[in-house]
Amino acid sequence: MGVSPGIGHGPAYVMTVSVPEPPEGATYTGEADQEKERAMAALRQVAGELESRGNQAGGEAEEILKAQALMAEDPGLVVKVRTLIDRGLAAPRAVFEAFTKYRDVLAGSGGYLGERAADLNDIRNRVIALLYGQAMPGLRGAPAEPYVLVARDLAPADTALLAKGQIAAFVTEEGGPTSHTAILARAMGVPAVVACRGATGIPNGVRVMADGTSGVVRVEPDESAVADAVSAARARQAALSSATGPGRTADGHSVPLLANVGGPSELEAAVAAGAEGIGLYRTEFLFLDRAEPPSLEEQVRAYRAAVEAFPGGKVIVRTLDGGADKPLAFLPSSAAASAEPNPELGERGLRRLRRFPEVMDAQLSALAAVASEDLMVMAPMVATGEEAGWFARACRARGLGGVGVMIEIPSAALRARDLLASVDFVSIGTNDLAQYAFAADRQLGAVSTLQDPWQPALLDLVAMTVSAASEAGKPCGICGESAADPAMACVLVGLGASTLSMGAGALAAVRAALAAHTLAQCRQAADAARARTTAAEARAAARAHLPGLDHLGL
Repeated sequence: MGVSPGIGHGPAYVMTVSVPEPPEGATYTGEADQEKERAMAALRQVAGELESRGNQAGGEAEEILKAQALMAEDPGLVVKVRTLIDRGLAAPRAVFEAFTKYRDVLAGSGGYLGERAADLNDIRNRVIALLYGQAMPGLRGAPAEPYVLVARDLAPADTALLAKGQIAAFVTEEGGPTSHTAILARAMGVPAVVACRGATGIPNGVRVMADGTSGVVRVEPDESAVADAVSAARARQAALSSATGPGRTADGHSVPLLANVGGPSELEAAVAAGAEGIGLYRTEFLFLDRAEPPSLEEQVRAYRAAVEAFPGGKVIVRTLDGGADKPLAFLPSSAAASAEPNPELGERGLRRLRRFPEVMDAQLSALAAVASEDLMVMAPMVATGEEAGWFARACRARGLGGVGVMIEIPSAALRARDLLASVDFVSIGTNDLAQYAFAADRQLGAVSTLQDPWQPALLDLVAMTVSAASEAGKPCGICGESAADPAMACVLVGLGASTLSMGAGALAAVRAALAAHTLAQCRQAADAARARTTAAEARAAARAHLPGLDHLGL
């Protein structure tokens, strides 16, 4: 699956984890307290190194690595390591067993928690390497020229400090469209392909070409194929550079192009990319991995920074999407929530806020303090009209206008008219909508084909929602990752989406794609896609009505 657009080619550098599993039953000599301190010192050192890398990297990588650093010193894991050492296990084996146990629990949870399993593997390997006096897992001996980094999966610590010029592309055997590899690749502007089985069997040094749009990985491509790809990339860049200004189709139909923003550190990139506002301002960065909720003043600063970055532009803030899939340590029941058998189906988003209304009250109060006519607020994980009405009343009681909800649960799409009766707009989160529509974990590579936004059933749900919004005379935007695909962006406009929101790196391509086609062509492409039965057929049928994409090299 292609998860970050573009074409990259170069020698393969296959990264393998070389940290051995400590022997089963391995014991230590000396005192237990000394062995426990040795383990604790290694955990502290790894945590410090991860945080330091995050500080150097900044942006999306900083948030990810700081979360990993906290995991390295998690109290539950620390207690388990110490207990195993008291039972006679050597520190390396104690760390291995403690982390592996928690890793297996998380992997079985799926969703956001399941994605953390790979993080635990990386921390475990780093601690064990330190205890054995071995070199840390990571990149060593990589080619001097830009190379294609191939791995079973990639840890954020391995990629956070890489420069765009070092990496031609990423290719991994695991992962999905929202894995850390995908997130960091898009932030760096580097092509990436995930869920590519057998990739680590590519010999080191062999030339590889990876297409982050189609997901095709070619081993030992001939010179003409590489030359064609390079020529197409140059033509594409020239075409993208020529498309400037607000988003609109070739016949002048306005489609504001907004940015998905994960925190204040991403505002500058969104402005530089020409975003016309923020279609999704994620507020989780304020709440996760802390023992106390953020203060009113801290929240006000973060929301004001977003509004001030886009004077006159719409800024849509999503209230906290925390809960079962993103544990909130400052809530008394977070431990119980994390033990839910199906976290993605549990108390997350608005469900959690209704149980702890004081958290939402504080967030809405902070938003009200910076309210302007361009500030809009929306709730995540809304399933029914009753929930939408409750949220709308809470917002309006604090003087907030522009109240909306996200459509990411099939019931909300099927009964969108009920939700629209209470709110001013809706925004479709295609990532979670696909996950719930197809019962396919968005983090699991094995079912990634069901996460394909070209699935006709998903397009039907989008069409139903947009139609309901049109009948109600209210806007319906798209803020899922699907909007970052230039061809899909045209289809979404053809279905009637009023705005498109995406990562800043995708704005130029989407702007150019819309400018190359009329609204009628977008509608024809949408109708053609919905008439097919598979994702591949839908994509091909849509592109047949969008000839400008080939000219742009998209």
